[in-house]
Amino acid sequence: MLSLIICTYNRDKYLYGALQRIAENGYPVDAYEIVLVNNMSTDNTESECQRFQNDYPGIDFRYFLETQQGLSFARNRGIQESRGDTLVFLDDDSYIQPNYLINLQHQLESCPDADAFGGKIDPVFESGEAPKWLSKWNYSWVSAIDLGDKVCQFKGKAFPIGANMGIKKAMLSKIGVFNTELGRSKKNLMGGEEKDLFERIRQQGGNIYYFPDVAVQHVIPPSRTTIDYVKRLGEGVGMSERIRTLSVSKWKYLKRLLSELVKWGGTIVLWVISVFQGKPAKGRSLVLFRRHVTKGLLRPIKE
Repeated sequence: MLSLIICTYNRDKYLYGALQRIAENGYPVDAYEIVLVNNMSTDNTESECQRFQNDYPGIDFRYFLETQQGLSFARNRGIQESRGDTLVFLDDDSYIQPNYLINLQHQLESCPDADAFGGKIDPVFESGEAPKWLSKWNYSWVSAIDLGDKVCQFKGKAFPIGANMGIKKAMLSKIGVFNTELGRSKKNLMGGEEKDLFERIRQQGGNIYYFPDVAVQHVIPPSRTTIDYVKRLGEGVGMSERIRTLSVSKWKYLKRLLSELVKWGGTIVLWVISVFQGKPAKGRSLVLFRRHVTKGLLRPIKE
């Protein structure tokens, strides 16, 4: 059975639509469950969940309140409450595409060695247009991913994105769950919990697949296209990288600092290219993001 885990915090505007897409996906209702984890929302999340239950009484929908604030806490609660052998994590503003569940079943049958997976994520900008700074180099800043139309494995530093990813429960029994020192909490933009989890899967020799037809549309509000968002995201990435690497060893952290120098070199090259192409906004955003990653990487975390 599939367990579709949705963790939510103050996103009632999108939640019902995300749940509705699942319910109307044309997949046998006895082959999946929806595990909804409300992470102490203060909006109408609970009533939206009740509305969904009333409208779709045949769906195996289970609602839980997680009182420890933070996405990693909420995801771990979803893991704890799930009953399926394959766990699918979707954002509360991710809309699965037609045949998502059927396609996922087919891909899992075709790739039985898949320990984890991620699918295509297409951004849908509420403003109607993408920000001028968006390029293939920062596509992931809006939690989007497109590795093409062929099934492949994530290699190198690439890994699935939380708006559309999945893990076999058997693998979690080997590597553990999400690191609660990492991940977003309320309005902070720290991350790293997904990268940390997938690195542990790789250390176990696990296979992480990309399934192009297991696709979602991900809503991007105007607040996630501003320069201020780029700054906060960069600093959040840097802070989470500091925590993640220091939790392993000081040597791991030092290696990450050295790699930051390499990343700066690449950033400067891309900035020069963007200027010559007449697209300076794309290059400036990369420099701004890198500057704030470095800032977060060097800043001690306050207790």
